[in-house]
Amino acid sequence: MIIELGHFALILAFAVALVQAIIPLIGAHKRWPGWMAVSIPAANAQFFLTAFAFAALTYAFVTSDFSLKVVVQNSHTAKPMLYKVAGVWGNHEGSMLLWVLILTLFGACAAWFGGNLPPTLRARVLAVQSSIGAAFLGFVLFTSNPFTRLQNPPFDGQGLNPLLQDPGLAFHPPFLYLGYVGLSMSFSFAVAALIEGRVDAAWARWVRPWTLAAWIFLTIGIALGSWWAYYELGWGGFWFWDSVENASFMPWLIAVALLHSAIVVEKRESLKSWTILLAILAFGFSLIGAFIVRSGILTSVHAFATDPERGVYILFITAFFTGGSLILFAIRAQAMEAKGIFSMASRETALVLNNVLLAVAAFVVFIGTVWPLVAEVAFDRKLSVGAPFFNMAFTPFMVALAVILPIGAILPWKRARLARAIKSMSGLIALALAAGVLIWSMQTGRTALGPVGGALGVWLVLGAIKDLWMRTGRNGFSARVTRMFKLPRADWGKAMAHGGFGIAITGIACLTAWSEEDIRVANLNEPFTVGTLEVTLLDVSRLQGPNYVTTMGEMSVTENGKLITMLKPEKRVYPVQAMPTTEAAIHNGFLRDIYLVIGDAQQGGGWAVRTYIKPFASWIWAGCIVMALGGMVSLTDRRYRVAAGARKQRRTAMAAAE
Repeated sequence: MIIELGHFALILAFAVALVQAIIPLIGAHKRWPGWMAVSIPAANAQFFLTAFAFAALTYAFVTSDFSLKVVVQNSHTAKPMLYKVAGVWGNHEGSMLLWVLILTLFGACAAWFGGNLPPTLRARVLAVQSSIGAAFLGFVLFTSNPFTRLQNPPFDGQGLNPLLQDPGLAFHPPFLYLGYVGLSMSFSFAVAALIEGRVDAAWARWVRPWTLAAWIFLTIGIALGSWWAYYELGWGGFWFWDSVENASFMPWLIAVALLHSAIVVEKRESLKSWTILLAILAFGFSLIGAFIVRSGILTSVHAFATDPERGVYILFITAFFTGGSLILFAIRAQAMEAKGIFSMASRETALVLNNVLLAVAAFVVFIGTVWPLVAEVAFDRKLSVGAPFFNMAFTPFMVALAVILPIGAILPWKRARLARAIKSMSGLIALALAAGVLIWSMQTGRTALGPVGGALGVWLVLGAIKDLWMRTGRNGFSARVTRMFKLPRADWGKAMAHGGFGIAITGIACLTAWSEEDIRVANLNEPFTVGTLEVTLLDVSRLQGPNYVTTMGEMSVTENGKLITMLKPEKRVYPVQAMPTTEAAIHNGFLRDIYLVIGDAQQGGGWAVRTYIKPFASWIWAGCIVMALGGMVSLTDRRYRVAAGARKQRRTAMAAAE
């Protein structure tokens, strides 16, 4: 009965979404308050109905209701409870229901917290948001119904993909979807602004918190996925430039550009058309990501589905919303009149350059991702675009971005003296170069990647601190320190995000440049050397887990005769799926990770063992955490809450009119 009620709630949510997509839009055009007001209860109803449907599906997974097809295909009675719940979104149908749930949640939040928006703008935003919801609710109901029953239910299910039975992957999709789908709010604000023909500082202040929230979730989601790939897949890498990884990275890059572009609109009322375009593209890339993951058109270990027919529906949705909004943009772009004027040397110019680098970098990733498909369709050639292309084509843009970021952050608005800004940063430039030279002299190899990455990381972190320091005035040292801690939270958030970017760059560069790898057959109690470490395989045992059988090795790691750690890598086999997985054993350290993987027993005796030394690996995820925390700190700044500034502007305008 609960399943039928959940299905019925989903159908009702679809009907409500259609009403919300049409009635408020007409009301805003006709200036009918009653029709516009329909958007608020409709947004609430749509969210609560979808939430009930999602709860019903979760109940089916938790209780192992094998009368549902999706539960049979993605669950098993022997699974731990965490992975029964994760199984709800560990498949195509459930993940799309989660997508819709988050979409309606953002729409409901706009209704709850958008009381200071102009009624016409709020009605249009909620109508556009609901039109997206209607499209995806229809897609779920007509092509990907999670409530499909089986006539002859089996005794047990087929279980969840073993690769997904991991805490990192249990939480990775929800965070990623909160980022993907959160960008729909920026899209809805952009389309509503195009319909109204008005973009101003108040609009930019309203749209920034939604974009910032989506960017925070997307950052956390990408970091969780990278961390999972690092320790779960057993190959020691954190990023493979896989098509699905790229699908999440492209909207992240565009969202960063959108955040910086919205600042120019808010402060200087410039770059209006460009900001609208970025808002459209950010969600457009999210839709492209959904298409890549679910169409099976590009091969990926992350893909949820390989059904081209369902992929065509998502392609139509992508074409309709992205193409339609771009057509509307082309028609109304001339109405986005820019008022601010600025010189070539100014913060505005630095932000424009920031936007160009990020947009081109996203375009490079897009080309590399879809080019194998283009080559196969257009030239009948099978190509593979891998890490070498992306590293060569993408890295220069990130290096350029890292170079200009600290200087651009301290430039004044409208007009600046570039030479003066560079002179004020000369000490930091010297320190960054000195760090690069020191790293170059200490490293055993002669690759430039490590020194350059280290120098850029020092430059970004010190630049973020310098930016905060310059905002404290010209008083004495103690007074400036006191004032620094009283600066607005948005200033601290920006500094943390820029500093986190520097930390992540350092980790990526050092890990890529100085990783050590050893693959061999190891015999029991016969030590072998990797770098400065001595590794010994002490024992191998076979154990029974909750729903798997594991081969566990016990290994000691010493350095200069001193025991550093004991590690227990595993190779698991899940009998239900007859699928093996690797569970790497990692000794995490501040300056390096020691990473061990055990493989199969060899015919001549011994076991296949892989050993990696990963310098500064933890810095990558530490940088991502700092970036996300910086976004959260900024989000708590009252100036950037929804319409906080607009409320003040409106009161000022009313007072002037009186």
